[in-house]
Amino acid sequence: MNAAYFQFAPVYLDVDANLEKVASQIPSLEVDLLVLPELFTSGYFFQSSKDLAEVAEPVPEGRSTTAIRDWAATLDATVVAGLPERDGEQVYNSAVAVQPDGTVDTYRKVHLYYEETVLFAPGNLGFPVVDVAPSGGPSYRLGLMVCFDWYFPEAARSLALKGADIIAHPSNLVLPHCPDAMPVRARENHVYTITANRHGEETKDDETLTFIGNSEVCGPTGEILRRAPQDCDEVGVVEVDPHDARDRHINAYNDVLADRRPDAYMTELRQRAEPPRT
Repeated sequence: MNAAYFQFAPVYLDVDANLEKVASQIPSLEVDLLVLPELFTSGYFFQSSKDLAEVAEPVPEGRSTTAIRDWAATLDATVVAGLPERDGEQVYNSAVAVQPDGTVDTYRKVHLYYEETVLFAPGNLGFPVVDVAPSGGPSYRLGLMVCFDWYFPEAARSLALKGADIIAHPSNLVLPHCPDAMPVRARENHVYTITANRHGEETKDDETLTFIGNSEVCGPTGEILRRAPQDCDEVGVVEVDPHDARDRHINAYNDVLADRRPDAYMTELRQRAEPPRT
């Protein structure tokens, strides 16, 4: 199957322009899985909660999710994309996975970064894994996480333990370390990872955030199968076999998941929590 990221620079608060940017690429793509950046409809560095409220949308009935449904049907592919989700009085930094039949699964970002912590509600539904059955390849299990989740190994590990073959990772990365960390996340869990980042800059008052690009696809043994430049648009397409992720053996004696020792880890945590003996 062909898996892809689309790296570009969303225009701040211009949902129409950002949807059109992606729509312009759809006719030229032949993919089974497409991953778009975090908050691809809105931009990232919000000047105020009012600005965020203007672009937050309900899922799945909002216009952006409706557009993504159209793209998924046109491509006969699953599309994963990040967007600001409004649910009642709460706004979440969310990712949707939309399949060709219109099925929508939603992940609300658990680990919020920087000013996200005062703008968004944290996700509390855990890390979802979605069953996907593409017409052009084998069925597979797709895990979802967003941007700063990479900093916490438990996120990717949770998805691997739930059976993910591929982790889709919409991002707006500004820290320089993620492109080198994701091959490790792929290797330590023996999964494919697809990080779809953005590039460009956004400014609020006297502070500028520079987004680092370097979207990438990593294989189950940690190899970087494709990495985008730092500062330009790119559609990166890689042919993958998601079932390659299912044999998690390191050698004849070791398995990256079966060899875990949760009993030992919890013992260590309990020991740290106990008061010192007198």
